[in-house]
Amino acid sequence: MIQHKHLIVRAEVNSPPLADQKDLVGDNIVQLISDLGMKILSGPHVEYVNVPGNAGMTAVCIIETSHIAMHVWDEVEPALLQLDVYSCSSLDEQIVFDWLKFFDPVRIEYKYLDREHFLQLVKDGTLEKKDGSFVVSPGVEMSEKDD
Repeated sequence: MIQHKHLIVRAEVNSPPLADQKDLVGDNIVQLISDLGMKILSGPHVEYVNVPGNAGMTAVCIIETSHIAMHVWDEVEPALLQLDVYSCSSLDEQIVFDWLKFFDPVRIEYKYLDREHFLQLVKDGTLEKKDGSFVVSPGVEMSEKDD
């Protein structure tokens, strides 16, 4: 049965991808897609925008069940990462939160929607790094960044 799950993430990160890391970002998106049990149809497509005021990495991947898109603005501190994961199958948001550890997040805000019937909010919350660990919204667990 087709589902319509949509995870929208806004994260403030200490380690945004740099202009020369397009291949690394592409590899990491492939890993996320694999971890989520999804199948790539096209991509990932990764580019760095080098325009003052809008500089940062953009990556998109078309998956069998929809898409993943990431936009990063690295001129601000901490850098801003926006992530959109849409799937027509089940979606484990914890896998996405764990994947974000690569970017050393200090704050993650998210909304998890069920778009099958209307735009039903399934869950939302904020994860904030305090004293090396995360203060987490109920129902979400995020461990410290792996070394």
